Amino acid sequence: MSLGPRLDLRHRQTLGQSLVMTPQLQQAIKLLALSNLEIETFIGESLEANPLLDLGGEPPSPASDTVETPPDTRQTTLETSAVDRLIGEGRGNDDRPLDIDASALDRDRDTGEWSADLRLAPGEDLPGFEERGSAETTLAQHLEAQVGAATADPLIAGIARYLIGQLDEAGYLPAMLVEIAEDLGVETAEAEAALAVVQSLDPTGVGARSLSECIALQAREADRLDPCMARLIENLDLLARGDIARLKRICGVDDEDFADMLSELRGYDPKPGLRFGGEPSAAVTPDILVSPIDAGWSVAINQASLPRLIVNRSYYVEMKSNCADKGSRAWLSEKLADANWLIKALDQRQKTILKVAGELVKQQDAFFRHGVSQLRPLTLRAVAEAIGMHESTVSRVTSNKYLSCPRGTYELKFFFTSGVAATSGEGASAEAVKAAIRQLIDAEDPKAILSDDTLVDLLKQKGFELARRTVAKYREAIGLGSSVQRRRQKAIAAMQ
Repeated sequence: MSLGPRLDLRHRQTLGQSLVMTPQLQQAIKLLALSNLEIETFIGESLEANPLLDLGGEPPSPASDTVETPPDTRQTTLETSAVDRLIGEGRGNDDRPLDIDASALDRDRDTGEWSADLRLAPGEDLPGFEERGSAETTLAQHLEAQVGAATADPLIAGIARYLIGQLDEAGYLPAMLVEIAEDLGVETAEAEAALAVVQSLDPTGVGARSLSECIALQAREADRLDPCMARLIENLDLLARGDIARLKRICGVDDEDFADMLSELRGYDPKPGLRFGGEPSAAVTPDILVSPIDAGWSVAINQASLPRLIVNRSYYVEMKSNCADKGSRAWLSEKLADANWLIKALDQRQKTILKVAGELVKQQDAFFRHGVSQLRPLTLRAVAEAIGMHESTVSRVTSNKYLSCPRGTYELKFFFTSGVAATSGEGASAEAVKAAIRQLIDAEDPKAILSDDTLVDLLKQKGFELARRTVAKYREAIGLGSSVQRRRQKAIAAMQ
């Protein structure tokens, strides 16, 4: 009896025929959604479970796993699989293309725009995922190592360690000190003494309960917390609103001194805890490699992250010669069939991924040549129809997988983006519109800040038909403030 992936029809006495998936077919569907690193784990488990499986030597030559995709060539090398025929019955219809938006800037505790105004230049990004997560020690470990030298009182040291465990990733203490004292059954004065110990540790600013307190701790450490600076720190909300005249009156300083104070303020870290990470973050390993060739692009599976399996035929012959009973022979035959099926399923998975990735590269050829401004709108259904597969198959293939090209490493879902109307042509992707908005705002004159209505007109000249609210949505998605906010930010920057 065959153990391969297939669909079975079973007759039921009352309801007629029913469609049943074999376990192998169910597993083949799951394999499509796994990344290469997850496949590597799956292969490791299979090697332990099946004695007939073994790791092969060198992988096949790159040409056998490579698809050349010049812009005018379509791949038709893969026949529709049993997996796709099953999905074609209508399963997975809820899959939708993704429109990936850049994350908006984080808001700080006391002011809505502090991190954008004081820590980031226009267009600059927040610390990347790798930068945040690559620290060898966590913030808690770093702080706890200093507690013993900061206090000799075992009670205060114990409370301090508890407080360290309550800090958020930015280094702030979100809980009320009175409530913490009640929970621990200690006096509020003892909790305050422990908090003072935490706030004396490196990095300066941890243990603060507000942005103002965090900045004040750093200013005191630098011996710069004079009355004028203290009043400035106490009124960060006025700074966020751009009320410079009122701030200067409160601080009692002239323009030159105020500019110096602002410059000094920018040197403090509003989120000192982010210098340390939590668990180290694993670097993204691409599943697909794209490189330019004369005719177009070469698309290949990353063999470095994908072990190659073979059937150990000599071991099978040896075991078969020692199988005396019928049960042992049946078990051995089952393991051989499982091994052959797994190798075939993994090969089918590679071909399917290559076919989908090749079509993605073909459809987004302008992006790979010219950048995100040329990213075109694309849906799962469009790719599925082009390669003769069901869109749910394409959705599974593009899940949890990354593509590496000369422009960087991208999740495959990145290439599926909704479109916006254009005055001519087929339209433009949302990512292309965002890139155009950022380009216009980065180039704007500080004395002539562009309103959203003006951006609508300028984008129309570039061929984008958008409503004002759509422009505002995309502008906010890439972390750019309104015209009023940008005018205030640039007025503050001009005074330094």
